[in-house]
Amino acid sequence: MANRRTGPLSVLVATVCLLVLVATNAEASRHSRLVPAAFVFGDSTVDVGNNNCLNVTAAARANYPQYGIDFPGSKPTGRFSNGFNTADLLARGLGFTKSPPAYLSLSEKGIRSHMCKGISFASAGSGLLDSTGRVLFGEVIPMSVQLEHFSGVVDRMVKLSGQRKTAALLRKSIFFISTGSNDMFEYSASSRADDDDDEAFLGALVDAYKHYIMSLYEMGARKFSVISIPPLGCIPSQRLRRLKQLGTQGCFDPLNDLSLSSYPMLAGMLQQLSDQLPGMAYSLADAYAMVSFVFQNPRTEAWNFTDLEAACCGGGPFGAALACNETAPVCADRDEYLFWDANHPSQAVSAIAAQTIFAGNQTFVNPVNVRELAML
Repeated sequence: MANRRTGPLSVLVATVCLLVLVATNAEASRHSRLVPAAFVFGDSTVDVGNNNCLNVTAAARANYPQYGIDFPGSKPTGRFSNGFNTADLLARGLGFTKSPPAYLSLSEKGIRSHMCKGISFASAGSGLLDSTGRVLFGEVIPMSVQLEHFSGVVDRMVKLSGQRKTAALLRKSIFFISTGSNDMFEYSASSRADDDDDEAFLGALVDAYKHYIMSLYEMGARKFSVISIPPLGCIPSQRLRRLKQLGTQGCFDPLNDLSLSSYPMLAGMLQQLSDQLPGMAYSLADAYAMVSFVFQNPRTEAWNFTDLEAACCGGGPFGAALACNETAPVCADRDEYLFWDANHPSQAVSAIAAQTIFAGNQTFVNPVNVRELAML
């Protein structure tokens, strides 16, 4: 357990070593898993290939050769990364040798084989609202449908193992959720985006989040690992947006304001639910604080980022004007880039995020980290 008085930099550096040790032990023994299963919900930040099975636009697929260049075998898998994403690396910290597989990639036999270890229902381009992503990307899977898929898995578990064993497994498992960014992107780009409407929009978003967590709870979930919205205005696509709209360089501030304002509302909702729902526990990662910390400390003993603004894969200003597809150039020093493409972090950043979510202190993760959550 991290010392709560320890400074944020030393904690982040220390968790690099800690996560490596946990992953190494997991390779040695399957019994080192801290939880029986991990179930993943959300968007492209944690999608491991569900969108490869959907009728979506090119922007909502990550099946180009550049994606997965640092993944084992150097092949695209549907992850919006040069390698592993945060869900993959968090699963390693929890002691799993492999990340929960994409639900849509599994046959009926595959679902039965993996349902007691974990499955990923995440879909790139999706959001908390059913409408999010549909116009821009096509057949994405919103959170409501992701929960329907999970409900079907729970039904299979009950038929195979019975209600009592299923409830015991779900009660001990981790439910990892990373969503909401696409809802913010679409709201920010719409004509209704206005300072006077921001509070109402964020309130509706948090209400939707609350509904889904309560639904998961009713299906048996008790331990929730939630990652909040990062500073979206600082990703390459939004830096390009500011350059086009304002003619100046820097982060797109209105989107950052939305991201920052959402955290206390999300934190308050989770606290309220944990007070109301017996046995519920959660770990909320402050993604805004985590990314801001890396911006302020690009070089430490644990990492060395030389480019905090441009995408490693892409072209034009900030590497965001041209998509990361089969013709896009790729930087050579990928571990030194904060961003992999116009909208997603590099594997190096995902590793920092996973390490912090797993073992960080209350500077970044509240009220407990995921390691502590797993032990409850």
